[in-house]
Amino acid sequence: MNNGTRADLLDRLADEVGSVRIAHPIRVAVDGAPAVGKTTLADELAGVLRGRGRDVIRASIEEFLLPRSVRYRRGEDSAQGCYHDSFDFAALHRVLLDPLGPGGDRNFQTEVYDRDADTPVSPPVTTAPADAVLLFDGVFLLRQELIDRWDLSIFVSASFETTLHRARRRDQTASKDAAEVERRYRSRYIPSQQFYFDTVRPADTADIVVDNDDPGRPAWEIRRSLAGDPWRPPANGVAPTASSGLRRSRCTGDRH
Repeated sequence: MNNGTRADLLDRLADEVGSVRIAHPIRVAVDGAPAVGKTTLADELAGVLRGRGRDVIRASIEEFLLPRSVRYRRGEDSAQGCYHDSFDFAALHRVLLDPLGPGGDRNFQTEVYDRDADTPVSPPVTTAPADAVLLFDGVFLLRQELIDRWDLSIFVSASFETTLHRARRRDQTASKDAAEVERRYRSRYIPSQQFYFDTVRPADTADIVVDNDDPGRPAWEIRRSLAGDPWRPPANGVAPTASSGLRRSRCTGDRH
């Protein structure tokens, strides 16, 4: 992996986005567990790209959640429910990813659901320039339902210890202390991410992997050339695995 400053990483990611030559907006997945730093990274990358004159669309998987009655039908602590019942992929394809993809009309919406109100929403339709960049952050973005929609994929990694520490600080509220945050992660979110890690192997299929344990001094690996050729692991390659418990892994939990 390469190491450098945060600015070094952002410049390299912006170079990679700029190297993609296609006739429609570039759809970039910023995948990773919650509290790993994917949303912050996507926001910062958006700023760099806008500074280079690119039109950037920011969106998140959190705006494509299914209603609570569906998300929690297997129970609020169900890891299976977290992975299988959380997101409206059909709507995501219909209103955002496909309109911005090959043959799309570039008329898009960035959300279909208000999480706080637990109600559907329908914001105004916007038309994207042909050279726009969609930076889309979220969990499970390299799964089968989505993998063929991305023109560039970034997987953000950190250890379980790191993401849990961040989650305890971030997710505490007046009614939910650090112990409850950790319990929730251990019962629902970490097992669902471990399932994703073990079955989908996102660290193997991503074009770029970013180690974000130390956001100020990240490490990264580029698996595609600046000419746009995708990297794929060798057929006989052995991918890293992770066992249960708090050890180093590419995936942790989520908040949906």
